[in-house]
Amino acid sequence: MTTTQKPKQPGRRTPAPARTLANLGAVAALAAAGVALSGCGLLPDLTSAGADGGGWRESSSAVEAGVSPVLFLGDSVAAGQAVPLKEALAAGGAKFVDATSVGGGNLVGPNAQATWKDLPGELAQAAGGVVVYQVTTYDWGTGAQQRRAYERLADQAAAVDAELVLVTMPPIEPDDFYRPHIDELDGAADAARTVAESAEHVEFLDASAVWGDRYRRERDGAVERSTDGIHTCPQGAARFTDWLLDELAASHPGFTPADSDTWANTGWSSDERFHGC
Repeated sequence: MTTTQKPKQPGRRTPAPARTLANLGAVAALAAAGVALSGCGLLPDLTSAGADGGGWRESSSAVEAGVSPVLFLGDSVAAGQAVPLKEALAAGGAKFVDATSVGGGNLVGPNAQATWKDLPGELAQAAGGVVVYQVTTYDWGTGAQQRRAYERLADQAAAVDAELVLVTMPPIEPDDFYRPHIDELDGAADAARTVAESAEHVEFLDASAVWGDRYRRERDGAVERSTDGIHTCPQGAARFTDWLLDELAASHPGFTPADSDTWANTGWSSDERFHGC
């Protein structure tokens, strides 16, 4: 398969091409019907990138392109998105490390010290690859505090020869818990963009190409977000995965993402991390 390299641009990128998004509609249909396919026969040389590795095989092209391994950091929102991302990267021959955290994962704000305590060991697993940090729903603080936190992450990623990609979080419908912090969360994206603009090894991606600028439960008739106003559903997570892989391919010549029909319907949509869908 031949891919056309897109020019690397700061800030917002174009959405993933329509060549694969059509296949993602089947995820919503399967989830609604309660059907979970095993994926038997879809990935003859690969399995999901679990702890034991199974029959999964790392692609030399993914390694040479600098897209393996991929370490994904974030909170419980990112944890749901990690489910199809793991399958898709495995299908493309890239190693995936899920370092998301339920109830934490933030670099600034409440209990951020817990994240920093575990971070060195997690980053070591991303040596020579890519660290993707999705801004969390707990990244509360001033703009200066947020910038310092993201700069610190950038320095630590560089120390293990890994690139850093800062991704905005899906827009939320704030409840009483989040409402006092919504301005801080809006500012976190600006802080991340500023850090990326000042460091060569850091990239900023505006995920509004996937989610839009405000919370919406459905898109094109498919449920993409949870009823809790915060988390994602399988269809939304799949759309994010397709978009992120396209972005990684654009900035890493030589990496060709697997077509979505090799990973979209392998049974992951029944994962318990998806609720309110």
